[in-house]
Amino acid sequence: WFCAEYGHGRIPDCQMAAWLMAVFFQGLSKAETVRLTQLMAASGRRLDLRSLDGVTVDKHSTGGVGDTVTLVAGPLIAAAGLIVAKLAGRGLGHTGGTIDKLESIPGFRADLPVEVWLQAAKRVGVAISATLPDLVPLDGRLYALRDATATVDSLPLIAASVMSKKLAVGADCLVLDVKTGLGAFLPDRARAAALAALMVELGRASGIKVSALLTSMDQPLGGSAGNSLEVAGAIRALQGEGAPDLTELSLAVAAEAYLLAGLDGGLEQAYARARRLLAGGEALVRFQRMVEAQGGDPRVIDDPRRLPTARCSEPLVTLAGGTVASLDAKGVGLAAIALGAGRRHMGETIDPAAGIEFRAKVGDRVAAGEALAILHHAGGAGVGEARRLLSAAYSISESDRPVAACAQLVTRVEA
Repeated sequence: WFCAEYGHGRIPDCQMAAWLMAVFFQGLSKAETVRLTQLMAASGRRLDLRSLDGVTVDKHSTGGVGDTVTLVAGPLIAAAGLIVAKLAGRGLGHTGGTIDKLESIPGFRADLPVEVWLQAAKRVGVAISATLPDLVPLDGRLYALRDATATVDSLPLIAASVMSKKLAVGADCLVLDVKTGLGAFLPDRARAAALAALMVELGRASGIKVSALLTSMDQPLGGSAGNSLEVAGAIRALQGEGAPDLTELSLAVAAEAYLLAGLDGGLEQAYARARRLLAGGEALVRFQRMVEAQGGDPRVIDDPRRLPTARCSEPLVTLAGGTVASLDAKGVGLAAIALGAGRRHMGETIDPAAGIEFRAKVGDRVAAGEALAILHHAGGAGVGEARRLLSAAYSISESDRPVAACAQLVTRVEA
């Protein structure tokens, strides 16, 4: 009653702030968290995906740097005959946003009317739209107050915020990609695992088939950070030539979707299906059809040079040779913002061509004077800041001892 009345404007912010502080310190039971999640989901518009005439799949990432998994896994899932009708957001802070990446494709529209977007999903198998303003309005009000009262970092409130949006969309199956590590919203692995398990329980209690993966965000995913650069990297992955970590995680997400939808009886079979669809080019065709259906230029798939290209590019070189011991994902994300690829505040204009192309990542050997990365930009005062941030993000070890590429990239989470 209290939360519902707040949503209707009949409870003042000061009293809700006190309740949020109580939750922050005392937590919520699982039953309370389920009830809050369902209430938030019912506070605004709810979508009905039954008209799509198929098993629908949603996917959510808690946010990372270089994370274009949706652009690869979505078409992979669609290529298996499932339907991905996904709502996605824009980037804020050091993490990127799927909508910003897709809108770097000339002509691509992420603001299609709901009926047109759903028809595209039905026809192509995958369509991605910007989050709807009337979806879960109670979450928007609560999040703004959580931000003002320093109560954002509460697992029940985080889980309810994420899962209420997923319930409102109403897909049959949901795959969660929960990041942990230096560049993640929850750097601590134990807390990230606890959040993943809680969200799985919330989904199952509300009638959704849910699976969660705990994935490493100690270093950026893929070969670049920046919108058009990441789209080009996703296209390479769909062509079978992508960065190994991006490809591995995309296959893992697709395999989880197949299992949830009942297409395969075991994980090995599901992975085999995903690899086959990737190698056969079916996923690439789905991506191209999605781009065309949403007004984008489908020729970028065959010629990525049609994507926005930065006016300037310059290398960041290492002064000492050795092995890349670490690459701080958060530092990379902040450097990309300084170049113009991201936002510090909502509403800021971004440069779709700006970003960072990695020439060396963790475990790679480099010689003195060799380029660690290439900075793409349009000039301006932010370039110097970006160079400083990116230099600090790289750590070079002069030891000859091999450095592991990263911690285990993907771990399945059980509720």
